[in-house]
Amino acid sequence: MPWTKQDYPVSLKNFMAPVRNKAISIANALLKEGMEEERAIPIATSKAEEWAANRNLKIRKDKAS
Repeated sequence: MPWTKQDYPVSLKNFMAPVRNKAISIANALLKEGMEEERAIPIATSKAEEWAANRNLKIRKDKAS
């Protein structure tokens, strides 16, 4: 099932929007290539984190105290 900015895996909820959107884009591309969701999500998450780190972007939201 392709994901959107409004409907995405729960595991992406604590990511900053640009990182989450990148992960969604990567995961959707992997799904389109035939990869299973169970593999696409962690791969997309890792690649999105790497993408953000290379651009000095904040990766995760701050936790509420």
